[in-house]
Amino acid sequence: MKKLAILLAATAALATAAPAQQADVRPGYHYGPAQNWMNDPNGLVYYDGEYHLFYQYNPHGDRWGHMSWGHAVSRDLVNWEELPVAIPETDVMAFSGTAVIDWNNTTGFGKNGKPPMIAIYTGHNPKTERQSQYLAYSNDRGRTFTIHGEVLNAGNEKHFRDPKIFWHEPTKRWVMVVLKAAANTAEIYTSPNLKDWTHRSSFGPAGGRGKFWECPDLFELPVEGGTPGETRWVLSINLGDNAVGGGSGGQYFVGDFDGEKFTPVPGWPGAPQWMDYGADFYATISWSDMPKGDPRRVWMGWANDWRYAEWIPTWPARGIMTVARTVALRKTREGYHILQAPVRELEALRGTPRRASALVLSETPVPLPIEGGKTDIELELDTGTANQVSIALTDGQGWQTRIGVNPTANEVFVDRTRSGPHFHDGFANRHVAPVDLKSRKVKLRVLADESIVEVFVNDGRQTITDRFYRGGGALTWSATARGGQAVMNLTAWPMRSMGNPK
Repeated sequence: MKKLAILLAATAALATAAPAQQADVRPGYHYGPAQNWMNDPNGLVYYDGEYHLFYQYNPHGDRWGHMSWGHAVSRDLVNWEELPVAIPETDVMAFSGTAVIDWNNTTGFGKNGKPPMIAIYTGHNPKTERQSQYLAYSNDRGRTFTIHGEVLNAGNEKHFRDPKIFWHEPTKRWVMVVLKAAANTAEIYTSPNLKDWTHRSSFGPAGGRGKFWECPDLFELPVEGGTPGETRWVLSINLGDNAVGGGSGGQYFVGDFDGEKFTPVPGWPGAPQWMDYGADFYATISWSDMPKGDPRRVWMGWANDWRYAEWIPTWPARGIMTVARTVALRKTREGYHILQAPVRELEALRGTPRRASALVLSETPVPLPIEGGKTDIELELDTGTANQVSIALTDGQGWQTRIGVNPTANEVFVDRTRSGPHFHDGFANRHVAPVDLKSRKVKLRVLADESIVEVFVNDGRQTITDRFYRGGGALTWSATARGGQAVMNLTAWPMRSMGNPK
C-alpha cells in the first residue's frame, strides 16, 4: 500500500537499529525478505505444487518506494524461498493486486497447452498519481511476467486500486473487486477474458471508514452451525487508518453474492466487524486456486502498521508477513463471525513440547517452561478469583511485552507500552479484544517469533497481532495473577526457523 503523503514526509533522521540488534528481532518462522522494504502480500496463488507469495517490494532500499512485486514460493505454506523480483517498476509502480491461473486460457496468453498465470495489479503513475489496473502474464510458473498493459481505469481517479480477481463458476466469468479508496467504496466488475471489464455494482461506504479503503477480498465459505449446506460470502476490506488498533487494520462483511452484487445479510451490524484487534494485521488477502481436494480458505497479512512502518528498528530488511491462517465462518445466536487459525502445516516446525499442569498463579511472578523467543503455546486459563492474569515476555534489559486477560472487563489484551526503547509515538499502546469471560475461563494460542505475537482466542474467534521491538537479549517468560489466584494449563513448543530441519 501506498500512503504517499506520510511516507514522503520521512527523513534521514528516522531511527535505524544497529545490526547487532537484528539477531534478536529477526523472526525465524515468519516470512520476510533478506533485505529491503516489504509491505502488502499480493497475488497469492497455488500452481504446480507451489504456493506463490508476491508482495510489495522496494528492490533499492529499506524505505517505501520503487514499488515492484517481490516473490517467494513454498510447497507447504511454512518454508519460503525468496526468488528474484517478478514484476519490476516500469513507467508505473506495480502496486497491489491478484494472481490467478487462467485454466481455460480466456486471455489467449497460454503457451504449449499450459494455462498462463495472470497478475492484475494497480499501476501507479508517480507523475500524475493516477491509478489504473494493469495485466501481466507468466508462462514460466511466475518467475517472469510479460506486461500486457492497462485493462481498466476510472478516468483520472487517483485512488482506484488493489484489484482482487476470481472466477465465478455460476456465471462463467471473471469478477474483480477494486476500490475507490478515498470514497470508501468497493466496485465490482466482470469480464469474459480478464482484459475487457464491465462495471456491475458498488458497495459502501459501510462499517469502518478511513482516509482510504484498501486491499479487498471476496470469497464464499460454508457456514458452521448454519442450516445444512448453507454458504455465505465474506467481503474483507482493509483501512489504512482509523481501525480498531488505532491505525491500519481490516474489517469484514458477511452476505450473498450473485455474480454482480454483494448484499450483506439482513441485520448485519452497522458497527465494524474487525478481522484482528491488534495493530499489525493488514492488507490481508487469500490464496487463489488452492490444491484440488483442499477446501480451505487461507489468507495472510502484512505484519505492520502505516503509522510507524518506516520507523521500525530493523535492518537490513523492513517488513514481515503473518503466518498463513485458515479462515472459517460460524453462525451463533449473535450472528455470523469468522474464525482464524494458523495453518496446520506450521506444526511441522514444533520441537519437543514442555508442559505445565494446574499451575497456580498469584502476585508473585511464576517462570513458565518456555524457551526463548520462537514458540507456539497452547494454554487453558481459569482466572479464578483474580481480576487480571498476564503473561510477560521479558528481554535481557527488563523491557516487557504482556499478554493478558481481564475477566471483570471481558477482554484479552496485548500491552506493548513497555516493550522496548521508544522509536515512534504511535507504537506504544495496549490493544484489546472483547471476549465473553463470564465463565472466567479462556483458551489462548500464542505464536511468538522474536518480535511478533499472534494471539488466537477461543479457537480463533478473536485474534490480536502485534509487533514488538525489545531492547536486547533473550526473552524469558513468566505469569502473574492480580487480586487473587488463577490456574493455568500450558503446552509450549520451541519452534524451528523455516528451512531448518533440526
